[in-house]
Amino acid sequence: MVAFLLRRADTNVIPKWYHETMAFTVRTDAALEEALDSLSRVEGISRQEIIRRAVLERYERSGHDARVSDATRRMAVRWADVLERLGAE
Repeated sequence: MVAFLLRRADTNVIPKWYHETMAFTVRTDAALEEALDSLSRVEGISRQEIIRRAVLERYERSGHDARVSDATRRMAVRWADVLERLGAE
């Protein structure tokens, strides 16, 4: 019986769907509670939706920042001679 339990502990017994669809707990402090309550009241949406939108907005912004940084690096290389001439004048 012990060998069975040890083998069972080594496998992933929580199905993948659970991680993709189930809720999770967010630990908050007083400042976050106040902010969530205020935003929820003002915007007329749930605290969960406030958090969901904030995370998705942050995710989109981080991708945008990475694309802008990449484009800036590429353009700095491409136009290095022009930038150097402009800086020298």
